[in-house]
Amino acid sequence: MILNTQDAPAQEEHVQRRVAQWTAAVKASGVKLTHQRLEIFRELAANLDHPDVETVFRAVRVRVPTVSLDTVYRTLWLLHELGLITTLGPRRDGIRFDVNLERHHHFVCVRCGKVRDFVSEALCDLPLPEGLSGLGDVLDARVEVRGVCASCKT
Repeated sequence: MILNTQDAPAQEEHVQRRVAQWTAAVKASGVKLTHQRLEIFRELAANLDHPDVETVFRAVRVRVPTVSLDTVYRTLWLLHELGLITTLGPRRDGIRFDVNLERHHHFVCVRCGKVRDFVSEALCDLPLPEGLSGLGDVLDARVEVRGVCASCKT
């Protein structure tokens, strides 16, 4: 099942719920909620492409010209530290952020870099190798499938 294909009203409702959740968590942590942070939340919640910091910065800067790259970095890492987003990567152009905390995997286009979420119970049920425990404690396991997306194929 592909997760990034909701209709527009459902997607907007999902974005609003996510922004509300992040806003409450940031307030509860004692961090000041600024207009810039709120715009960063909105951009990240609405972006299904697992954006990197630069992508979020460029998009927010259109609406808030005074936002700094440092503010975007600090805000994304704050969300990460609070357990509200995860990361993908590293990629050659930097770490990308994932707002979907539900169990899922990723399809990555090797041409354009687009990332799409998908669910596969079969992949979720794969047992981890016994020797892995010698490397450390596993916190999460996701499969990254690489290929050429439908847009790049044509």
